[in-house]
Amino acid sequence: MRCLVTGATGYIGGRLTPLLLADGHTVRCLARKAVRLRDVPWASAAEIVEGDLSRPETLAAAFADVDVAYFLVHSLGRPDFEAADRTAATNFAAAASAAGVRRIVYLGGPLPATDAVPSPHLRSRAEVGRILLASGVPTAVLRAAVIIGSGSASFEMLRYLTERLPAMITPRWVRNRIQPIAVRDVLSYLVGCTTLPAEVNRGFDIGGPDVLTFREMMQRYARVAGLRRRIIVPVRALTPSLSSHWVGLITPVPNKIARPLVESLIQEAVADEHDIARYVPDPPGGLTGFDDAVALALTKVRDAQVETRWSTASGPDAPAEPLPTDPVWSGGTAYTDVRERTVDAPPAALWRVVEGVGGEHGWYSFPLAWSIRGWLDRLVGGVGLRRGRRDPHRLQVGEALDFWRVEEIVPGELLRLRAEMRLPGRAWLEMRVLPADDGRSRYQQRAVFLPRGLPGHAYWKSVAPFHAVVFGGMARNIARNAEQTR
Repeated sequence: MRCLVTGATGYIGGRLTPLLLADGHTVRCLARKAVRLRDVPWASAAEIVEGDLSRPETLAAAFADVDVAYFLVHSLGRPDFEAADRTAATNFAAAASAAGVRRIVYLGGPLPATDAVPSPHLRSRAEVGRILLASGVPTAVLRAAVIIGSGSASFEMLRYLTERLPAMITPRWVRNRIQPIAVRDVLSYLVGCTTLPAEVNRGFDIGGPDVLTFREMMQRYARVAGLRRRIIVPVRALTPSLSSHWVGLITPVPNKIARPLVESLIQEAVADEHDIARYVPDPPGGLTGFDDAVALALTKVRDAQVETRWSTASGPDAPAEPLPTDPVWSGGTAYTDVRERTVDAPPAALWRVVEGVGGEHGWYSFPLAWSIRGWLDRLVGGVGLRRGRRDPHRLQVGEALDFWRVEEIVPGELLRLRAEMRLPGRAWLEMRVLPADDGRSRYQQRAVFLPRGLPGHAYWKSVAPFHAVVFGGMARNIARNAEQTR
């Protein structure tokens, strides 16, 4: 079949696409910027089209001749995510109906209990499902609670809370029952939905074989990870707001994403039925238990084989403008810090160091300054440094790298990062590797800042005195590291 995947730059879509291709389907991916999918391993096997679900006039080409369309986008993290997802679902449904699509598949969240006040996150997920079910196109809505897999936001919340806190005071919701599901089983159901009969137009609960409280999930995670049993004391005082700040402080997941996830955990999320098995068989060997799902996820993390992460996707409100060309600088002021060094190492050795920056490797200068900058960013609601990197050695366009986003990469030559920390302006960090005489190389480093108003100018001038230490030290230490490891 011809399948359309929206959200292919995200956590689930980026894993579903290669599985559909392996199953023999033709896959078209819709992305706001095609370059975001340029470096993924399956890019040459899929068709990439540009379009935006908030702009219906851009969608016709993407939906043409499509049999199955997957709705996997989510605006979580935006202040107006409910309105944004409502618009996206409405435009998606209309485009699918107009193009004669035969099946819509949507991955949503658990339905709120009838006697409970739903969280905005779950309310929005349910609303999107209703819009798609009413589209006139046969729709399958898969409702999953917590997804356990390397790189998922829920798994990273669980992982970092458990690993970093041997004893913790927690909110009462850690006693609520949850039915987690392994990401491999979610993907198996998503692929299987391509064969659903045309008369199926409904929602399905999907969950793993275990029903656990979040407290039990943390204890079982600790056991699988080889940690001591955790001391967990639930208290009444931690509201969803306080809980999300607590999660944002301890884990890489920022407050703006942690809060809706935390609010969703306040309600129990246990599957009411398993009707999906009447149409899509459970995976060979049965559904994956919680302990096995954690073990599989940890193995991928430790072996640096995480295909996608929650931070891979950037929301529609994320700054997407590329670095302006030097002659124009968008018609305004541009501040730059330029460093250059000759390196007594071949270009290949220097490039390995450049491509390895960030994450566990750090930024090769004044770690305390980078750490403080990351903490300050988190205090004002930014992403901070804790997003790390997906792979310790390789980067690709579009993925997150601490509080940067990879805007461009030319292997062996250029790495350009766009800042995603909270700033009164736009910023980039550019690193180049050039060949030099006698087998040596040249390292060029350039930081660019385009200020926004007086606060932007004041910001640059306030941090400029530290650039010799931060950026100068970075250039020196990258060169030194390349010379030592050539």
